[in-house]
Amino acid sequence: MPSYVRAGLVPPRRHTQFRRPDGGLYAEELFSTKGFESAYSLLYHLRPPTATLDVRVWNRPQPKFEPNQPPRNRHWLTGRSNARGDAVDARVPILGNDDLVLSIADVDRPMEYFYRNAGGDELLFVASGEGALETSLGTLTYRAHDYLVIPTGTTYRLRPSAATRMVVHESRGHITIPKKFRNEFGQCAEHAPYYERDFRAPVLGAPADATGEYEIRIANGARSATYVVENHPFDVVGWDGYCYPYAFNADDYAPVTGKLHQPPPLHATFEAPGAAFCAFVPRLFDYDPLAVPIPYNHSSVDCDEILYYVSGNFMSRRGVEQGSITLHAAGAPHGPQPGAVEASLGKTATDELAIMVDTFHPVGVAREAAAFE
Repeated sequence: MPSYVRAGLVPPRRHTQFRRPDGGLYAEELFSTKGFESAYSLLYHLRPPTATLDVRVWNRPQPKFEPNQPPRNRHWLTGRSNARGDAVDARVPILGNDDLVLSIADVDRPMEYFYRNAGGDELLFVASGEGALETSLGTLTYRAHDYLVIPTGTTYRLRPSAATRMVVHESRGHITIPKKFRNEFGQCAEHAPYYERDFRAPVLGAPADATGEYEIRIANGARSATYVVENHPFDVVGWDGYCYPYAFNADDYAPVTGKLHQPPPLHATFEAPGAAFCAFVPRLFDYDPLAVPIPYNHSSVDCDEILYYVSGNFMSRRGVEQGSITLHAAGAPHGPQPGAVEASLGKTATDELAIMVDTFHPVGVAREAAAFE
């Protein structure tokens, strides 16, 4: 996120004495990325965030992936999943590799603990539902079609106010705005499909002035632990910087349209190590009188394409429903099903919403996905 944000109380200068009304010192925390070399924020706590009472084993189940062998295109009807739980326990892995794990989650209850992914950023897409993502840096209220970008190391809990269906992307690195959409100063470029004011930063409320025993579950790849800390994780009185969770709604995405069909990179939203994200939103079709509105046949020769179908009329596919996930394997040509091209001619717009991630290393298929294929 390229914008500087300041919230609550912060001292005039960093790394200097900043005292509470009772004369004690606030506890400064540097929340940094890439070993102090990249985006960071400075947080000011009522009490030290380091006060740990216990470290326990957390036997978090690890997803197992089988190669998509032989390489072929696949389709999962994940909308039929019956798994429910909180925003972490409800995750059902579908696809993954060393760069990214993609899961679905039907969230019907709040997290009664705190969670911290220390192995990479998370990108949560809210297919339906509403609620609040509570973090140390403040609260993000979310609604349907929101992307929630959560930097690695963020302590959070998700509390739905209505049943929430999410697509969860767990990256091994940082999820950022594509470089092609930023100018030399990091600002969103004029040709970008969004602008800084489209992104929502967390709203910092009053600090949680409480002590006790607070459970933080921490994951870092295959490693995991439960920390029991003495001070409430949300006791922050102020913070400023460039590293924080934020929300962007796909309904605010401004798609590029043209005389002829536009390729997926023009629908990009975010990028991460080994992955590129896109959003196909309702938009006008091409205006050449002989244009074919729907995608042409193409071969993903060096990436696996994964689409999640959110809503609308998916006219290039039969048998696709809300919650469908399709995998278009590298080297396997794919395109409109028979009759779809002819049926699309003369159409002027589409109402469909789908999100996509391209992975530049082959993904494996989780065992749990077999129930929906």
